[in-house]
Amino acid sequence: MMRTANNPPDVSVVLPVRNGAPWLAPTLRSLMKVRGAHAEFIIVDDGSTDATPAMLAAAAAADPRFRVFPGPAAGLVPALNRGLEVAQAPWIARLDADDVLHPERLARQLQHARRHALQVVGSRIRCFPTQQISGGLRRYERWQNSLMTHADLALNRFVESPLVHPSVLLHAASVRAVGGYRDQGWAEDYDLWLRLFEAGARFGKHPDQLTFWRDHPLRLTRTAEHCSADAFRACKVHHLLRGPLRAGQFWMAGAGHDAKRIARCLLAEGAELMGWFDINPRRLGQRIHGAPVIRAAAGAPQGVPVLAAVGAVGGRAAIRAEFEGFGWREGADFWCVS
Repeated sequence: MMRTANNPPDVSVVLPVRNGAPWLAPTLRSLMKVRGAHAEFIIVDDGSTDATPAMLAAAAAADPRFRVFPGPAAGLVPALNRGLEVAQAPWIARLDADDVLHPERLARQLQHARRHALQVVGSRIRCFPTQQISGGLRRYERWQNSLMTHADLALNRFVESPLVHPSVLLHAASVRAVGGYRDQGWAEDYDLWLRLFEAGARFGKHPDQLTFWRDHPLRLTRTAEHCSADAFRACKVHHLLRGPLRAGQFWMAGAGHDAKRIARCLLAEGAELMGWFDINPRRLGQRIHGAPVIRAAAGAPQGVPVLAAVGAVGGRAAIRAEFEGFGWREGADFWCVS
């Protein structure tokens, strides 16, 4: 279907790319196969110097849904915001230049968004090439695919990014209302999700695997400083202090490396640590960062949120069960973090 002033698209796919030639061809072919939704494909070429411009020109000549916006290398966040600026549809779908989407992804996500009154819709993902996927990434894939409802995503948002960026469909006005993408020194997508949660957006995921997420050594999540563990932790701390910890006090549950790192970051921002809950008898009675280590008890929070940072396999489920057994409410009395 041709795009005209009287026939705007339902979805604008925003795809920034810089020197994506090694992986771009399958991505462009998957876009050409999109069906069931009236879409435009916004490709922002962020200063490519390889074969990317020629590949994009060929795609645009073959399929009128492609709109290519070349420019100098400005960075990912400006490229994403350029895509938001020129997009004509009320919905924005994200895709990266090394990933692939199911032909009906846009149509199914649109239907899911409308049926459930959502502003952010992900999908289940599949990592590829299959033979190269590590055990850690496979566990992450399973965790991603287990978070389906708004509650799942909201309660896990301080554990890790609960959505894979190139899998999402976004309500354009909601994204623009929170200021679009920002460059704060940490992952721009994770920062956007946390701001959208804070603004009251409704999240969900389509139950089908509609996005195929390529892993390779040069992927930004592996190489970029703003995607490092330290950068993610800084983002979490920033948004914890704007949300659950805005009163400035907190307890920590677990006294392992992750818990200590998060506590140090919060203390550096002026938050007050009330104490640590732990079950390790060697830690009980100690003081860490000046606060006592004690066993958890049903009445301990007394209105002060608990951050549960337990990294052992199965530990998060166990601590959730223990705290819920006390009558504590996840998302109010305690939050899981990592």
